[in-house]
Amino acid sequence: MSLIARLTDLLGPGQVLTGADTAAYCRDWTGKYRWTPRAVLRPGTTDEVAATLRLAHEGGIPVVPTGGRTGLTGAIAAEGALMLSLERMNRIRAIRPEARVAVVQAGVNLSTLHEAAEAKGLCFPLWFGARGSAQIGGVLSTNAGGSNVVRYGSTRALCLGLEVVLADGRVMNLMSELHKDNSGYDLKDLFIGAEGTLGVITAAAMRLVPAPQAHATAMLAAPSLASALTLLNRLQEATGGLVEAFEFMPRTYLDQLRARRPDLGLPFAEIHDVTILVELGATAPRDATPLPDGSVPLTTLLEDTLASMMEDGLVLDATLARTEAQRRAIWARREAAAEITVGHGHTVDTDVAVPLDKVDAFLARALAATEGIDPGAGTNTVAHLGDGNLHYTIFPTRTDPSLDEALTEAIENIVADLGGSFSAEHGIGLSKLSSMRRRKDPTALDMMRAVKAAFDPRGILNPGKTLPDATS
Repeated sequence: MSLIARLTDLLGPGQVLTGADTAAYCRDWTGKYRWTPRAVLRPGTTDEVAATLRLAHEGGIPVVPTGGRTGLTGAIAAEGALMLSLERMNRIRAIRPEARVAVVQAGVNLSTLHEAAEAKGLCFPLWFGARGSAQIGGVLSTNAGGSNVVRYGSTRALCLGLEVVLADGRVMNLMSELHKDNSGYDLKDLFIGAEGTLGVITAAAMRLVPAPQAHATAMLAAPSLASALTLLNRLQEATGGLVEAFEFMPRTYLDQLRARRPDLGLPFAEIHDVTILVELGATAPRDATPLPDGSVPLTTLLEDTLASMMEDGLVLDATLARTEAQRRAIWARREAAAEITVGHGHTVDTDVAVPLDKVDAFLARALAATEGIDPGAGTNTVAHLGDGNLHYTIFPTRTDPSLDEALTEAIENIVADLGGSFSAEHGIGLSKLSSMRRRKDPTALDMMRAVKAAFDPRGILNPGKTLPDATS
């Protein structure tokens, strides 16, 4: 039997796509990466994933796992490879409110998990713009971050256990739901952020938290990033750590928002250099229950803190969401960032993390370096300021790979000097292989290669991604 016939026999009619039927799987969300897969496979069970990988392993055939295809680094490019889509493995196996755990298959959509948790009075606190298409297997494989990291951590912090199929088809059961398990190496964490290069995640046990009973959301203008960080610290102290999001949008971003999405409006009549989206979330009735006058204590606390900061000259202007519709409008302005960036065409994207008190220094130096290398280049920045993660995007004056590399290296130099990381939440994929080669500790790379060789000795899982070749 041919390979395609054997795969069809394994997975069933209609679950092995070839030729024109693979069109929806042949590019990433940005359009930057395009490919022609050998076939797209859609298994429906862990056993089918295992059987597929056994077959691929026997023949040394490359396999690229894929989720919702919303990544930004080319991690699912699959020229000539078998694409393994987990989209049919989309069942929520269990939600246990008392344990605050959700057991889900890898193809469960992030928004679906949000809705299922909400129905139980709980919350899965991983939140970002692509939540309508991103799948649990994908967010685990990239260790996705998002807007709520400041309070809840990235995906790794939300995962208790995994089910993983190894390259040779063996199933590794790491589906612990324990908060403490000190029984040797923590293999689970190896697969989170590995972008499918070590194994295929098929299921996970994820932490849930109490659903906020009230949110207090505001946009504020600050005279500087330093004053914005002072506000963040004051709010954390005043609320006991209830800050869920603290997002930075500079003048350049709001200028582009006004030009490209005028329908979303702007927070203030005047565009300021530093605009912050802040959101608090409360579960305690004392913070969330409206008082007789209709006010909500959490909102009052945010309003009073901002008023105090305005008196001190640390806040220039502020507007609070009084309704859920106003809150959604505030978030829509922030979540338009990816659309605005992709709309520019050719870009140099960075996804960096620096210590919180170095964000201002990074931006000043990055802007100066960009202008020095490519005078006239445009920029766009949004940041998860609460955790020091910046998406600093450059719009070069020309399409030139050597110019792109020079700009990338310049930003890396600044990040390294400030004690930061060149990759915060988007993963490595293809786009950051050169950065990994330049910036990752050589001994660390050697150990990563040893891990890869141990888990995938034939090198069939997502080859050429995440880990640069030792000889390149």
